[in-house]
Amino acid sequence: MDHAETTGWRHATTPIWIGRAMSGLFVLFMLGASVTPKFFMPEVSHPMMEQLGWPTEYTLMIGAIELAGVILYVLPRTAVLGAVLLMALLGGAMATQIRVENPLFSHGLFSVYLGLFMWGGLWLRDERLRSIFPLRGD
Repeated sequence: MDHAETTGWRHATTPIWIGRAMSGLFVLFMLGASVTPKFFMPEVSHPMMEQLGWPTEYTLMIGAIELAGVILYVLPRTAVLGAVLLMALLGGAMATQIRVENPLFSHGLFSVYLGLFMWGGLWLRDERLRSIFPLRGD
């Protein structure tokens, strides 16, 4: 078992706590603003899908893919895989927003903002990821 999986709640450093908070906020956002409407609020999600040019029959499938990615992201052993899969999903969302010519900074790049928050939280809470992508003072 590596250090990232054995760091107890009481022994966690400040960056790890910040990473957990960032990851938690990302997960809450994904579940509350994206997954839940797709599963339980068709009156909200279907018009949005139509506006973006997606057939409404894809709503549940996209919600299931998002949910699977979030579950993988939350589990320490599969967090990096979950982040990679969610980043692919966010890239598709960004392409969709750009294709329908929504405003760039508020809509088109929103997936980038989410991705930075997701990866930032994971980077702060996972020592292995910090060793692969270190910050350099050079």
